[in-house]
Amino acid sequence: MICIKNGQIHNAITPEAFPGDILIEDGKIKAIGTDLEVPEGAGVIDASGKQVYPGFVEAHGHIGLDGYGIGYEGMDYNEMNDIVCPQLRGLDGVKPFDPAFAMAAQAGVTCVCVGPGSANVLGGTFTTIKTVGKRVDDMVVRDAVAMKCAFGENPKRCYRDKKDSCRMTTAYLLREMLFKTREYLEKKEAAEKLGDPLKRPPYDMKLEALIPVIKGEMPLKAHAHATEDIFTALRIAKEFGVKITLEHVTEGHLIAQELAAENVPLAVGPTLTSASKFELRNKSWTTPGVLSAAGCQVSIITDSPVIPQEYLPLCAGMAVKAGMNPFKALQAITINPARHAGIADRVGSLEVGKDADIVITDGCPFEVSTQVEYVLIDGKVVKG
Repeated sequence: MICIKNGQIHNAITPEAFPGDILIEDGKIKAIGTDLEVPEGAGVIDASGKQVYPGFVEAHGHIGLDGYGIGYEGMDYNEMNDIVCPQLRGLDGVKPFDPAFAMAAQAGVTCVCVGPGSANVLGGTFTTIKTVGKRVDDMVVRDAVAMKCAFGENPKRCYRDKKDSCRMTTAYLLREMLFKTREYLEKKEAAEKLGDPLKRPPYDMKLEALIPVIKGEMPLKAHAHATEDIFTALRIAKEFGVKITLEHVTEGHLIAQELAAENVPLAVGPTLTSASKFELRNKSWTTPGVLSAAGCQVSIITDSPVIPQEYLPLCAGMAVKAGMNPFKALQAITINPARHAGIADRVGSLEVGKDADIVITDGCPFEVSTQVEYVLIDGKVVKG
């Protein structure tokens, strides 16, 4: 049991910070209040004059799948021999001993949503994990939270000499897999109603992986930078009645009102990079703020390792510098990415009953000079 005393608490739910204590038991937040009684034998962290935040959360990245300080041997985030591979699981490629995890945790990034890259039209499932652990199975918050799909330049570039040379092909390939999955599921359900296992269609691992998408249990996680790709992703999701989140949304500020009307979660970034391809030509730090002001649910992302994971708070600070409301920026690296990944019941805010993932700093985490003094993950001190 640990009690954090006399900190300035930023819970990521209410805009105003407030002084108080946090009592932690069995890895969870047991109580939040003022002058909490410290149980006998409990450890105490004196947070007087310090700022207390929820652990920072990444909505979209590839940490642990794209090895730190290594080349091809550590690149496990894209299957380059099959443009359609929904059967792959990001969980199977994560390397817990990747040094990037320790750097992320030391910076206060306590939970990440990680999975396949964007080379393929369908790349496989994302998983949510804590940033400490020796065995990935023990780091999981929730597995299979989303199915990665990709639009735009990346599938075109990676498969230009094989199966995909234009945006129309990308869209057709995704539609084809969704059609096939819907038909496959109908045949499976019909066989179950008849009670005749011999009527089941032949087992297809790719289609099995997409059944949760068709049933609305798992969203498509759609890589889309340009406006045309964003709208194609939304169009296809509506055609099949499936859930969707939009990832990167580089040109989102150009269509902010349209996206607000769509009411889908948006993960914006990575922005701390150059415009390395044509679809990034309108990259801007103003995008998160413009979308947030329009009423969108915005998460700021590093797309790690495109931006090193530990710089997630700095990215929020850059968005504030470009005009984003500071509280909305805090939510964009805490509760919003938790909602985006479907794990807001566990992480993303300081509330009773949630995981005790907590960051204590000597100032605003958006400032480069601010020091992270304590990090707790599941109630255990990993820095401090």
